[in-house]
Amino acid sequence: MAKSQATFMKKQREKNKQKKKEDKEFRKKQRQENSTGGDLDNMLAYVNEDGEITSTPPDAKPQSRA
Repeated sequence: MAKSQATFMKKQREKNKQKKKEDKEFRKKQRQENSTGGDLDNMLAYVNEDGEITSTPPDAKPQSRA
């Protein structure tokens, strides 16, 4: 009897382990589908001439210094 119960517990642990693995994979897939993006353009911030942080790049023309 002890052997069959030990086998049963092993099977239950393996089932629980597999279920956790599947849940984790499902959550990972959901995060990837719902992500807003992580590309470099979305993460860049620029500082304008007034010292304020903006999301638009500055003008390409060089500014003359007096």
